[in-house]
Amino acid sequence: MTDYELHPQLAADTVSVCAWPLCEVLLLTDANYPWLVLVPARPDLRDFHDLSPDDMVTAGREISRASEALMELFEPDKINVAALGNMVPQLHIHIVARHTHDAAWPNPIWGVAPPLSYASDALGTRLTDLRRAFG
Repeated sequence: MTDYELHPQLAADTVSVCAWPLCEVLLLTDANYPWLVLVPARPDLRDFHDLSPDDMVTAGREISRASEALMELFEPDKINVAALGNMVPQLHIHIVARHTHDAAWPNPIWGVAPPLSYASDALGTRLTDLRRAFG
């Protein structure tokens, strides 16, 4: 992990929630959607298949853990999981709680609604709730 660095675009668009055995858990600062980003803390990863077999298993567990926390906190209609990396080449996994009433439903979230910043008190509450849900 000594060579791992978070991509500058991810650093600019997120707030750190916590670190798990493999991934750094980040909250995307777009309040339109409950949206986590998991970034494996390994150097030079671009795609999911670049993970070692053991890290793939760990990533799967961490994706499930994040998804279950979002289900508990937000009672979404659907959890979306995606690892696109077209704009940011560093491997990162989006986990988004979707509701049938959100601005993009039923389409993908990208480019539908302009990013909505969290109010500082709402951001603090969101981080506290996530950390508590992760237990």
